[in-house]
Amino acid sequence: MTVIGYARVSTTDQDLSIQKAALKASGCEVVRAEKRSGTTTKGRDELKTILDFLRDGDVLMVTRIDRLARSIGDLQDIVRAVRACGAVLKATEQPIDTSTAAGRCFLDMLGVFAEFETNLRRARQLEGIAKAKAAGVYKGRSPSIEPARVRELKAQGHGPLEIAKRLKIAARQSIAR
Repeated sequence: MTVIGYARVSTTDQDLSIQKAALKASGCEVVRAEKRSGTTTKGRDELKTILDFLRDGDVLMVTRIDRLARSIGDLQDIVRAVRACGAVLKATEQPIDTSTAAGRCFLDMLGVFAEFETNLRRARQLEGIAKAKAAGVYKGRSPSIEPARVRELKAQGHGPLEIAKRLKIAARQSIAR
């Protein structure tokens, strides 16, 4: 049985040392860490590596469940992957142990609250952006292409792909817009 720790923070200026220390103190032989958003599992290479190497009887340990996922769907996918290889999920700061019925129940409840918190944060962010736009403070990113130049190239008979190449942009969808 191997106890593998996983630590995650969302931004590069956040510190992983507290999570790493807690995981080591809880008996983790290996601790993998990354600085990536928890709202998706895409691009989380350390998590993928752990899931690829978990074996029957192993333990995936996190400090809190929100370090693992902020979406109930992603959390359930991760838990299914852990169970599929015969491993269990545990948390140092929460009574989560997927080898017990109570632990699985608590895990699902915390997953719902983590997703709820993410949705609230997103709503507050959108409200703040709307308020800043109304005050004329928030302008968004400046356009990467000039619409007049796109119309000119289109009038010359060029399609979206050719226009994108000529304007040296990767997204031809921008041209279509």
